[in-house]
Amino acid sequence: MRIVLLSRAGCSACDTARGDLTRICADLGEGFDEVDVDERAAAGDAELRAEYGDRLPVILLDGDEHSYWTVDEGRLRNDLAS
Repeated sequence: MRIVLLSRAGCSACDTARGDLTRICADLGEGFDEVDVDERAAAGDAELRAEYGDRLPVILLDGDEHSYWTVDEGRLRNDLAS
């Protein structure tokens, strides 16, 4: 998946980012995947939580960190268009 939202339950900024991504991706015909870093850690893979857990939400684009705390909408739209 090109776009991945790293999040955790109970995170209001994550809820906002999810809404923003839903709207942006619908506009552009893209999808996104969401990974809860705490659920992943509980399943035995703590790498994402260790790397990104202190600055959630994080948006990954093609596996690279694109933005965190908020969705950089203009930059994301530009990067998805290119």
